[in-house]
Amino acid sequence: MNVRQETTVPSVQAAEGPSHAPQESSGEAHVGPAPQSESHSAEQVAPKPMTMDDAMKHFLNPEHLYEHVMDSNYIELPQFLGGKIPIPNPLGFTEEKPLVAYQVGGKPLLTGQFTKFMALELVAAVILLIAFVLAARRTKTDRGPRGRIANLLETFVIFIRDEIARPCIGTKDAYRFLPFLLTLFFFILILNLIGMLPWLGSVTGSISVTAVLAICTFVVVLGSGIKKMGLIQFFKAQVPHMDLPKVMSFWLVPMIWAIEVFSLGVKHFVLAIRLFANMFGGHLVLAAFLAFIGVAATAGFLGWGISLGSIAMSICFSLLELLVAFLQAYIFTFLAALFIGSAQHAH
Repeated sequence: MNVRQETTVPSVQAAEGPSHAPQESSGEAHVGPAPQSESHSAEQVAPKPMTMDDAMKHFLNPEHLYEHVMDSNYIELPQFLGGKIPIPNPLGFTEEKPLVAYQVGGKPLLTGQFTKFMALELVAAVILLIAFVLAARRTKTDRGPRGRIANLLETFVIFIRDEIARPCIGTKDAYRFLPFLLTLFFFILILNLIGMLPWLGSVTGSISVTAVLAICTFVVVLGSGIKKMGLIQFFKAQVPHMDLPKVMSFWLVPMIWAIEVFSLGVKHFVLAIRLFANMFGGHLVLAAFLAFIGVAATAGFLGWGISLGSIAMSICFSLLELLVAFLQAYIFTFLAALFIGSAQHAH
């Protein structure tokens, strides 16, 4: 009877918590479960399964989708390939310690941090440099292009020269601007194609990148026009020649001149927005199609059909994005040549 009483006391103490009462110094052994810590005695709560509403809020969340399209300081790979791989930051600048602290939209104007898009732009520049250096060496030795890649490269070069540069700028001035147009076309095309690879993101889907390309075009347009005509004559040439009475010219010419000068900046602004909107929107839609696979995982057997439909739509839309990659590079180069040609000749 005494043994049964001694075994019930520790069990009650284990359930209520550790006892601070002094232990008896009797030599009798305690028979019963040993006291356990609170962490082991706490009841384990099973994780709540994700519902379809939770999956839609997570996978279709705009911030979640933007992460796969916008720039970052890491490359996000699947978990079995390493997950998030940080981009080296040798200069040490961050958003907390930016290079230029002036705020635009709540963010620093220039962080100075080396990002994923910068790395991809360097990769595109290296590919472009290697391709044209090899092509130039073959042309210099009169061996001509050999191989599929060399012939494909020459086909693009001839197309840009004969179908873009000469008609838009003129045969006489086309060769002066052909290197710039070729650089624009192939640089944008390579970045667009790199954006088709999973987990890398679309570099041309960043307004910062397309704005710099448009600014470079604007500088070439403005600089080449002023160099050829002179500063005053260039801005006078923005008004087309019109046979108007003096009374009408006195009012209309200043208005037309102001509109034309203003349109110089607007045209290049639209040039940046067009490339940015097409690439950003396309990749965002593609990310949304893929996000439905995560939502379908909560739909049971019906999820298999949703997943297969999402994969099929993603493949079809990727083929469309492949066409858009070439088309947007062509449109940007064509409009740049058109603006350059308009600056070389009076209206």
